[in-house]
Amino acid sequence: MTHTTTDQPARRPSGATVPVLAFAGIVVAVMQTLLVPVIKDLPTLLSTEPSNATWVLTSTLLSGAVATPIMGRLGDLFGKRRMLLTSLAVMVVGALVSALSSTLLPMIAGRTLQGFAMGAIPLGIGLMRDMLPREKLGSAMALMSSSIGVGGGLALPAAALVAQHADWHALFYGAAGLGVLSIVLTLVFVPESPMRAEGTFDVLGAIGLSAGLVLFLLPITKGSDWGWTAPTTLGLFGASVAVLLLWGVMELRLKAPLVDLRTTARPAVLFTNLASIMVGVSFYVVSLVLPQLLQLPTSTGYGLGQSMVTAGLLVAPLGLTMMVTAPVYARLSAKYGPKVTLIIGMVIIAIGYGAGLGLMSAAWQSLVIAVVLGAGIGLAYSSLPALIVGSVPASETGAANGLNTLMRSIGTSVSSAVIGMVLANTANHVGGVAVPTMHGFRVSFLIAAGAVAVGLLMALFLPGRPPATKPRLRASSEEDAALERAHEVLGGFRGRVLNSEGAPVARAKVTLIDRRGRQAGATLSAEDGSYALAVPAQGPYVLAARATGHGPLASSATHTGDDRPVALDLSLPGENADVTA
Repeated sequence: MTHTTTDQPARRPSGATVPVLAFAGIVVAVMQTLLVPVIKDLPTLLSTEPSNATWVLTSTLLSGAVATPIMGRLGDLFGKRRMLLTSLAVMVVGALVSALSSTLLPMIAGRTLQGFAMGAIPLGIGLMRDMLPREKLGSAMALMSSSIGVGGGLALPAAALVAQHADWHALFYGAAGLGVLSIVLTLVFVPESPMRAEGTFDVLGAIGLSAGLVLFLLPITKGSDWGWTAPTTLGLFGASVAVLLLWGVMELRLKAPLVDLRTTARPAVLFTNLASIMVGVSFYVVSLVLPQLLQLPTSTGYGLGQSMVTAGLLVAPLGLTMMVTAPVYARLSAKYGPKVTLIIGMVIIAIGYGAGLGLMSAAWQSLVIAVVLGAGIGLAYSSLPALIVGSVPASETGAANGLNTLMRSIGTSVSSAVIGMVLANTANHVGGVAVPTMHGFRVSFLIAAGAVAVGLLMALFLPGRPPATKPRLRASSEEDAALERAHEVLGGFRGRVLNSEGAPVARAKVTLIDRRGRQAGATLSAEDGSYALAVPAQGPYVLAARATGHGPLASSATHTGDDRPVALDLSLPGENADVTA
């Protein structure tokens, strides 16, 4: 995917930009667990069967999975901030639809619109990538990536408090209010990225991916009712495979596909995405199991008899711990790399679920489980965007991050369907009411532990850091990645960025623009002012440089296509000086 810059001047990000983007991520993630405190009452509240009520949760997860690559591509084409605002607006509309609904179909429609806002996560990561300096990007991406879990965890006690003391529809009015607040904050504090992608939106690709995911998740949700070997179940699974295969063939033939499948086939990206699915599966299990275990009456022999609000407060540390983990991740990743940090996180998740099998007899034990799992999931989620950014060219990081978020959404969607099925099939029926059993809870924890074990195996296949004697690819930003790749080739442009007095300028943004006005590369200057940029082909180029406190510079140069680098120092003028050279 090739990026160009717009003609509009870019606003500089303020200190509030990252918190506002993270808040937007938390708001849209709230939609995933908003109804967990009342999940057991949904069949009664909506006058429907328990198997149908599960769609109120699954529809949100499914639409979120579909929206992620769609909104990511639209953001590249028309502006990431613009699409972020669109996502939040759709969420507000969906929340209002659900607030005014008391029957199944309108509720599912509203919940589907709410899930569509999940595309805000990769859009926020993309905005950070385009605007932030490398020293701030790593921790910012970690916070944005973790917002999926933070929002889900913090929603539990707040939703429980509202549901216990007010009509349950107030949950949706509150969600709509949060959405409006996030829109206002984004308009005020988040500038638009000047980066744009060439090409058109892949409508057929969006339809094909949506159809394939629906055909895959529908039999998972309804398989226990229809029978796993029933013709309908097997037929839908077969249809999903056929649709996704045809979709893949079509995507490979397009110049501007919805999802770049060639990028996803690279080992570093492939195994990161496979691990992401497993992390997504493991994350959602605790959100479904612990609130139900805590609220079951003690007369069952294993229920902990807590109120809805108390149950939410005991699970809230899951999200709080994930938030605190973001700066811890930044330090660990800087020292050991995101692969090692991902492995550490997944080991902690496995320990949490393994210990949880024996820690279900007291409320304080649930608190311990939430804290341990929050630390592990926070480290794992924070590692994923850094692994993706460090594994693909700068021009492909947007699509690759969108696909990675999609993988996590698929993981949570599958988890919702599978765990819901497990709890339903192992439930005891008392007075016509299905009551989850301790056996069902433990099976759910075992499934989560098994998923994270598979994810850990995938993470072990990820490429490690190169030996210290070679240039090391750091995944803190796409500019770092471009700089390190340029050092690995002989050709291109090299030099130093200097100020008007000849002193080196560190962290100056140097952009390589080809004859058609397209961005061909970008990097940041090192502490000594040095930069290096590889060229995709011979010909004339423009090197544009800018840095805080200096005027921008545009310098023309030609590369002959041989292996010798062209030496070109860039001397930045004063902030009010002429911008050309």
